[in-house]
Amino acid sequence: MSETEQAENSEKEVVAVTKHGQATIPKRFRDKLGIDAPGKVVFRETEEGEVIVEHVRSPSEMRGFAARSEATTDTPATQILQEKREQDRNERDARFSTDE
Repeated sequence: MSETEQAENSEKEVVAVTKHGQATIPKRFRDKLGIDAPGKVVFRETEEGEVIVEHVRSPSEMRGFAARSEATTDTPATQILQEKREQDRNERDARFSTDE
């Protein structure tokens, strides 16, 4: 495992990156974002140049999503998923911007 350094009272953690470009996401961030192993994350760059790490839901996590939300509409499932992802992204961005 990689060594980590944690500043006092900070939401930052330094992790080592291997020569293959691999890094371990610290457990407290995996827990906070709901990332299980094995799993996937997406790296997204904002217009301000910040890099955001987001959990990518598995098909089993998405199962029944439309039934719980807007299955009675004629809205395509792709559009519903895009809107839900946008909503989740906005909520996560708002949560992290208030933590600073």
